[in-house]
Amino acid sequence: MIKYDTGRLGLTFVLRCRGSVFPKALLMAIPNAVAAVLLHMYYRHDQSDDGNGLMNMSGVDMLWAAYTSVLGFLVVFRNNQAYTRFWEGATLINQVRGEWFNAVSSLFAFCNTDKEFDEQVKVFQHMLIRLASMLYCSALQQVCDLDDDRLWDAGDWEAFWKAVY
Repeated sequence: MIKYDTGRLGLTFVLRCRGSVFPKALLMAIPNAVAAVLLHMYYRHDQSDDGNGLMNMSGVDMLWAAYTSVLGFLVVFRNNQAYTRFWEGATLINQVRGEWFNAVSSLFAFCNTDKEFDEQVKVFQHMLIRLASMLYCSALQQVCDLDDDRLWDAGDWEAFWKAVY
């Protein structure tokens, strides 16, 4: 996977050549754009009074409508696929959290309720919560893509803003 540095505004990676699709896209787009401009100039230059001219381009409107329809369908289809994959991943992460919560809750339910073991049970429960929290943190670190493999403390806003800017 290519690691991108988003920079200050978050858009500097778009202008890079390494890992970008723009050089390949421009390689195909520029010659086609030049050809389209030349054909348009030729069409306008040699157009007769009836509107057909030398190139008889009477069906261009239908071709353009078909092209934009197919292109629109492809863009919507790809966007829908990406959206579906995102929600599937988010749902699975929440399902993992729920399953682990149920497992820890079951372990809490089976703890000893005798008064003489209150201190040991409390220590065990605190340790169990910490271990489950670290397990979930480790799972999130496997999924997310961070440079230093650590997640921020939710209450440490200064560290968050330092990392963002």
